Amino acid sequence: MKIALAHDDLIQYGGAERVVDVFHSIYPSAPLYTTVYAKAAMPAHYRQWDIRTSFMQMFPGAAMYYQLYLPFYPLAVEQFDLSGYDVVLSSSSRFAKGIITEADTLHACYCHAPMRFAWNYHDYVRGERMASRVLKVLPLVLHYVRLWDEVSAKRVDAYIANSRVVARRIRKRYGRHATVINPPVDTSLYTPQLTGEHGGYFLMVARLHPYKRIDVAIDAFNELGLPLKIVGRGRQEAELRERAKSNIEFLGSVSDSELKKLYAWCRAYVFPGMEDFGISPLEAQASGRPVIAYGKGGALESVVPGVTGEFFTEQTVDCLTETLRHFDDKAYNPTEIRLHAEQFDTNVFKRKIAAFIDEKLAEVRS
Repeated sequence: MKIALAHDDLIQYGGAERVVDVFHSIYPSAPLYTTVYAKAAMPAHYRQWDIRTSFMQMFPGAAMYYQLYLPFYPLAVEQFDLSGYDVVLSSSSRFAKGIITEADTLHACYCHAPMRFAWNYHDYVRGERMASRVLKVLPLVLHYVRLWDEVSAKRVDAYIANSRVVARRIRKRYGRHATVINPPVDTSLYTPQLTGEHGGYFLMVARLHPYKRIDVAIDAFNELGLPLKIVGRGRQEAELRERAKSNIEFLGSVSDSELKKLYAWCRAYVFPGMEDFGISPLEAQASGRPVIAYGKGGALESVVPGVTGEFFTEQTVDCLTETLRHFDDKAYNPTEIRLHAEQFDTNVFKRKIAAFIDEKLAEVRS
């Protein structure tokens, strides 16, 4: 079987790129097609891969000014020559799903979400700082991007969604069924404190971006005075630091070994945003620690109330504060929490993806 991988772009390392890592470990000889590859922003092991970029790689500041180059992405992915492959497995939340394949090639798309900036325009603009001249042009550009998105969605033979939430969006936007395979978590990297001991602090690990709703957590912890450690960086960092009181500590970027300790010794993990799935709550659960999450989106698929954590029902400071006041970490069994997380392990994900590809390829060839 000759297989190729595709991904929107390689300009930052996050949850979607971790999925690409696992795809490459399943199919290590497969080339990876992407629009732009910023070597300095990606882990060193990517330099050992066969990465094939589009003409956009030559654009000045392509990794930094991707919003300005938005109209070029559809053409960039359509220019890839994918003839001769039996299977193309794409990882996409934007453009990679629009690649063009031959009639007898299986194109399976692992969809992290339909284009958020195109289909949730008003929410997207509220969370971004854009020049007024960009805001004047953007609606017109996105009108044509949405049209292309609907047309290109038909090029995919089989969709995989990372959560039930995303599967519903795929059905609404594209009118297509998607098989749900939740993203992988390497549980072997995390070691729980099975005695239930902890360091007394709550933990958050996130990019410091507006949609993560870290502001809700900061205001709640400001009110209660409980210790909160925040790992991560992002464009909202300065604003959030100014907002926080002395009981809240910003750790910035930390090493993998330090992150492992932070997870293992936290009292609980706090997840105030609504995300399509969310890997960090499962990393905390792999460490045997309960999660306090906003009860919408992907958290509903990874957190079991009363067993591995609790939900707060409204994305407000008052609701989170009330949940924190009644939270009892002694009510949770670290072993049970860890066993739950193991259902999402990387090896489980690999088996599901490989079986899905084999099944769909057999259907194409029958």
